[in-house]
Amino acid sequence: MADVQALIDDTGAYDCVECGKCTSVCPAAIFNPDFAPRLIVVKAIEGIEGLASEKDIWSCMTCEMCSDMCPYKVDYAAFIQGLRAEAVNIGTVPVCSQGGLVQTIGRIMTSPNLKQNRLNWLEDDLKVASEGEVYYFTGCLAHLQDIFEDRNANCLDIAKSTIKLLNKAGITPVLSNEEVCCGHDLLWTGDEKNFEKLMEKNLKAIKATGAKTILFSCPECYRTFDVDYQDMAGDLDFELVHTSDFLLDLIEEGKLKFNKLDEKVTYHDPCRLGRHMGIYESPRKLLEAAGIDLVEMERTSEKSMCCGVSAFVSCEAKTRKMQLDRLKEAKATETNKLLTYCPKCQIHMKCATWKNTPIQKEEVEIPIEDLVSLLARAVE
Repeated sequence: MADVQALIDDTGAYDCVECGKCTSVCPAAIFNPDFAPRLIVVKAIEGIEGLASEKDIWSCMTCEMCSDMCPYKVDYAAFIQGLRAEAVNIGTVPVCSQGGLVQTIGRIMTSPNLKQNRLNWLEDDLKVASEGEVYYFTGCLAHLQDIFEDRNANCLDIAKSTIKLLNKAGITPVLSNEEVCCGHDLLWTGDEKNFEKLMEKNLKAIKATGAKTILFSCPECYRTFDVDYQDMAGDLDFELVHTSDFLLDLIEEGKLKFNKLDEKVTYHDPCRLGRHMGIYESPRKLLEAAGIDLVEMERTSEKSMCCGVSAFVSCEAKTRKMQLDRLKEAKATETNKLLTYCPKCQIHMKCATWKNTPIQKEEVEIPIEDLVSLLARAVE
């Protein structure tokens, strides 16, 4: 209980006044009336034993909708993250989709004897380097591509499109064969020990390239480095930038230009990029720069609905209803495409309509694409 007590202190859980505002906006609570974020906090404060073994700590999507609404700024996502680490310490493990394959791949990468060929997807027209100032962290895009290829994930197209845009601006990004998974999914499923091993390998690999700026197209990788790595390893010696901000700077400097695309789209804000990291405007300004017509969904920016699954935990009937609800919202914009800036948001929403759906597919079927893949087709 001592660890839970420290967690309460660190996350400000004592400030919870049980106002219920978190529950009123919580996506999990909307589709699961038995779930309420504040009840977990209350149980912890009251010292109820066995909290780390409760199913509800895995139902939370850590989307930070509750923290955004909380008038007393309780850091609920960090509270859940800590409870999950405590749960793993006592032998409680979550049910992960794909049989925990994504987490298993992460643990394999912690091996000191690991030998990879993680850059074999590079094509001849993509210019990359092994040393330089601008490093592009690709994370697990190649692995996600393989796992979810049957769902047309197109994850590797995100990496290729990012490099193409950088090359067009005269930048040859650094990529490393020694890079490994950022560890996001291990951390958020309570495996802090292996997360730290991945962190150490990544920091060593990046420092060896001499890079000064690290770019991320994946919001989870960006959040993991900027928040979690710096919490555990201290301030890092390089600048951490999401590609939406970096590309926008290149446009403003006149180094990157787009042809106008005749597209009418809507945009889904990923939780990690939006509520976790506060990046809302850059993706929209990039679309504007390419002359793309953006029609917003009813819930957007800070109020954007979560894609339904985080760290591949609790992928079930209730979360599928959440995904279908979001797709209905996208369909209602009468646009020809749903864009996002997160490979996993794309995967989860494509999964929702992959096989049979409990509603007519015509109500929810809309092409889904990563924003940077669309931009790559618009460069001069």
